[in-house]
Amino acid sequence: MKVVDAKGLPCPQPVIKTKEALEEIQEGEQISVIVDNEVALQNIQKFLSTQGHKLISTDLKEGEYHLVIEKGGGPIVQEYEITCPTESTKEKLLLIVASDHIGEDVELGKILLKGFFETMLVHNLIPDRIFFMNTGVKLTTLEETFIPLLKELERRGAEIFSCGTCLKYYKLEDKLQVGYSGGTDTYLEALFSYQKTLFLR
Repeated sequence: MKVVDAKGLPCPQPVIKTKEALEEIQEGEQISVIVDNEVALQNIQKFLSTQGHKLISTDLKEGEYHLVIEKGGGPIVQEYEITCPTESTKEKLLLIVASDHIGEDVELGKILLKGFFETMLVHNLIPDRIFFMNTGVKLTTLEETFIPLLKELERRGAEIFSCGTCLKYYKLEDKLQVGYSGGTDTYLEALFSYQKTLFLR
């Protein structure tokens, strides 16, 4: 069975990928589609119901919707309309990470911080911009267990910046593994224009 991994794709890409996969198989054959948000799920359900295809099952696993779809030969009931959230209705979130751990205990704090990023990914709660400063820049340079998590956040749409002055102070300018080097204006612009700010230290 062909699997369509549409996790993290912006609207309307999950529907487009599903439509393309169905066009590649014969009537009666099935595909599996994985999405990670309700908007994508609802748009795919709407597409299937109006185009004569069958949704065999929908399972929710760790924040991801796993759909089994059978290509049908039924009549097209109506044209489908995809609903995508607009930037004007979406509250933007700036996440400032000012340390490479949370709290006073360094080792425990690193475990907690890693769990924080992992939970964001599981539930697809992706900040619009993440700014690392002070010892937080070690997460984008030296901490190998954090790099894959941050790259996945970036792949899903988060803008990732590390404080240029901080990178220079810790002599890490040439060790940046994810995102970009940014100045004070990078987070000040977001601080005053985004609706929400979360500060971790």
